[in-house]
Amino acid sequence: MPVSADQGHDPVITILHSDDRPKHLDGPNVRFVTDETLTAALPGTEVLLVWDFTSTAVRDAWPAADALRWVHTASAGVDRLTFPALLDSDVVLTNSRGVFDVPMAEYVTGLVIAMAKDLAGTLDAQSRREWRHRESERVGGRTAVVVGSGPIGRATAAMLTAVGMTVELVGRRAGEGVHAISALPGLLPRAEWLVLAAPLTESTRGMLDAAAIRLLPPRARVVNVGRGALVVQDDLVAALREGHLAGAALDVFEREPLPADSPLWGLPGVIVSPHMSGDILGWRDELEALFVANLDRFRAGEPLENVVDKTLGFVTSGELASPPTRTGSAR
Repeated sequence: MPVSADQGHDPVITILHSDDRPKHLDGPNVRFVTDETLTAALPGTEVLLVWDFTSTAVRDAWPAADALRWVHTASAGVDRLTFPALLDSDVVLTNSRGVFDVPMAEYVTGLVIAMAKDLAGTLDAQSRREWRHRESERVGGRTAVVVGSGPIGRATAAMLTAVGMTVELVGRRAGEGVHAISALPGLLPRAEWLVLAAPLTESTRGMLDAAAIRLLPPRARVVNVGRGALVVQDDLVAALREGHLAGAALDVFEREPLPADSPLWGLPGVIVSPHMSGDILGWRDELEALFVANLDRFRAGEPLENVVDKTLGFVTSGELASPPTRTGSAR
């Protein structure tokens, strides 16, 4: 899977990474950079691979981009790249849609089952060598509302359905088997599980606030694998403390890493995980393979896959786009 020159034009590729960097992407026209060296490397760069998808350095370095035609991020979410200068440019933006769908669906399903069966309580009792019999909840027959009708949300809905849950899928617009986001307030009162798997856009930021939480029944639990900013964190903490929610499983947060003094660490019924729901063994290889397949299309002048609609902030089904010509500019 190495990057190597072909008979056509071999673009200059800059790869933004942190301590973790791709293992199989190399070549004479490949530049490996970190946040500190990105600005110096951008002049002449035609392809930018944002391998460190937690970085916000692209925004600050953008004025140095004078030949950029394509930006790819090694994540499904693109909110760290949807700043005005990139959105207003003719640079094509693609994401890693398809890599994380099933792993994240498995993670959500595992969390739902673990919480319903009080796995945390079992492990806690075991650590104290305490034999404490109790009853757990059924998963089958329960209602889950999944917000986000992209591949991750759909895979999650399918897997929760497979374990016997009734699933209401919510998306931006209504469609076959999908409720429009405007229907969410009417669905929340019967949501025993609320799963957030939506992209972060201006319309979804803070969607789970105090008003939305009040619509949920007290037995409800929240699972967030989308973006931390989908939730107004202070409102969620307050609801958990007041007993209005039965619990939450959170893989993403407003600020990451989650600060050590955050009350979420110690709240009963809360599971905190470090943004790992899609990270299975071998996921980096899958990310590289996806990028290289698109790079082959780029070199051949063919439309790229996983193109983000920059007016919406996510990939729409079947979205393809050709990169701007080599004479184009990121500005």
